Amino acid sequence: MTGRPVRVLLADDEPLFRGTVRDLISATAGFAVVAEAGTGREAVTLAAAHRPDVVLMDVRMPDLDGIAATERITAADPAPHVLVLTTFDLDDHVYRALRAGAGGFVLKDITPPRLLDAIRTIAAGEALLAPSVTRRLITASLRRTAPGRTLDGVTPREREVLTLITRGRSNAEIETTLHISRGTLKTHIGSLLTKLAARDRAQLVIAGYEAGLDGQDR
Repeated sequence: MTGRPVRVLLADDEPLFRGTVRDLISATAGFAVVAEAGTGREAVTLAAAHRPDVVLMDVRMPDLDGIAATERITAADPAPHVLVLTTFDLDDHVYRALRAGAGGFVLKDITPPRLLDAIRTIAAGEALLAPSVTRRLITASLRRTAPGRTLDGVTPREREVLTLITRGRSNAEIETTLHISRGTLKTHIGSLLTKLAARDRAQLVIAGYEAGLDGQDR
């Protein structure tokens, strides 16, 4: 990675875990830890003060939980990307975290290389929702809580793009599947973001699930 490092704010109430992640990120070229928060409210304050690229946010936080903190942090302009940390016993929070503006989430037992890759992915503005386990968690959560929505104004081609985004496909995979150019795909994604009032790709995934687009291949 070249140029300015990815600036990370760590938000976790467990000092030992936070220290481990800090050491990992600080020792890796292309990354910098700019601040650490032990509570949700502190995370909101530090995010405003330091304007990080990525906030690594624990869900279970004192004072203000990670979901509420994420909602406040992503309301800023410009807003940092938020990568939520979760565990299997927090599956029910996944949908709420994404609705609050998180760009994705990882499990707390993620390996160090994968965590670094996840931070890079989120920093680049991509949603981190593709791994099969996490996709199943999102699907189960949305089926329980989503009210359903229509796709008014979305063209048939845009619906195809949204379906593939919902399934966790990368841009390259969508281009190949639909036989379209990168520029055309970006136009379709931009149109979907506008029509569905979505902040980013993660919210397009939510819209796709809420509209009943199957997350599995047919």
